Amino acid sequence: MRRVVITGLGVVSPLGNDVDTFWSAVKNGVCGIGPITRFDTADYKVKLAAEVRGFDPRQYMDKLEVLHSDLYAQFAMAAACQAMEDSGILGTVAPERMGTYIGTGIGGIGTFMAEHKKLMEKGPRKVSPYFIPMMIAGMASALVAIRFQLKGPALPAVTACASGSNAIGEAMRLIRHGYADAMAAGGAEATVNALAAAGFSTMQALSFSEDPTAASLPFDLRREGFVMGEGAGVLVLEEYEHAIARGAKIYAELSGYGSTCDAYHMTAPRPDAEGGARAIADAWRELGLDTDKVYYNAHGTGTPMNDKAETLAVKLALGEERARRISISSTKSMTGHMLGAAGAAEAIVSVLALEEGIAPPTIGLTQPDPDCDLDYTPLTAKAREFDAALSSSLGFGGHNACLAFRKIGGGNE
Repeated sequence: MRRVVITGLGVVSPLGNDVDTFWSAVKNGVCGIGPITRFDTADYKVKLAAEVRGFDPRQYMDKLEVLHSDLYAQFAMAAACQAMEDSGILGTVAPERMGTYIGTGIGGIGTFMAEHKKLMEKGPRKVSPYFIPMMIAGMASALVAIRFQLKGPALPAVTACASGSNAIGEAMRLIRHGYADAMAAGGAEATVNALAAAGFSTMQALSFSEDPTAASLPFDLRREGFVMGEGAGVLVLEEYEHAIARGAKIYAELSGYGSTCDAYHMTAPRPDAEGGARAIADAWRELGLDTDKVYYNAHGTGTPMNDKAETLAVKLALGEERARRISISSTKSMTGHMLGAAGAAEAIVSVLALEEGIAPPTIGLTQPDPDCDLDYTPLTAKAREFDAALSSSLGFGGHNACLAFRKIGGGNE
């Protein structure tokens, strides 16, 4: 099997719309949560979200492209443009040998709402001819493929909160087994709107706190639900020898991936954590290292069931002794839950944590839950040398994904 490395990164997030701004905020424990501005919350219990701010799609798309695309696809395009520029890969690989897998949990829900309103108020002739292509979950991948003439496989992973991680992992397998030489992979989501908020609220999945510093509380005894986030993350994955031959900067090697299903419940994780544990264990086994110098970016949503089950999953997968020695954090304490984009943004965090030797903090963690008794790096970042990083995503429907990264010795080797 061929080796796969990361040579480009791009992100749009509640903590910043480029990688440097985003990573600086993550390291410094900046909270990206604030009052919802996208709709009137007077009739809603939920008042807070982690919105993307200051985003201008015209930096990456022309006027017609913006008009004919959903916000989730605009986020994806921005992150992809950043990642492709960062990697410098264009022109070094045949178009047929590079593709794009960009996941999303929901796709163009904003477009759906806008066009449904037109239908109800003005009739069917006023519905946009672009309604269907703007809404569908595969359009972000398609638009990125069109922009960069990526003629290899172009698919979305649509596995709820695991979408971004699954897209990256499946893209890795394409390269590993020779179906592509490079891939642009990640996730995108734009669901901070009235309909999504109503649905998540009636599901009792959201935090109803009105204090941004006490709303997203992974692993804390006070946690009561997640905070909606949004954005996109895209990574350029490349076959190792190809990257070396062109002198590319290599951030890390993507060397492990686990993907499982709980086969248990639409929204709740298995209490015994068996499915999540297998995904982590599979990624760990493919990583092939015997080390305690590990950073683990937790799914860590701040829901009562998830955090407890994930703690158990880590112990089952790595063994309790090793689980207690590794550094863990949930960056959702800062970004909120970016849903289908979460796994991709958190993969970027994991790569940079590994590269710089920094475990980002879990902010707001002042009252640890006794059932969540591992080292979650509370409040402030911790400098530590890492050999490997794991990033897990555990989605509705029981979708579990885990990515495993390792250092490349000597920079570009």
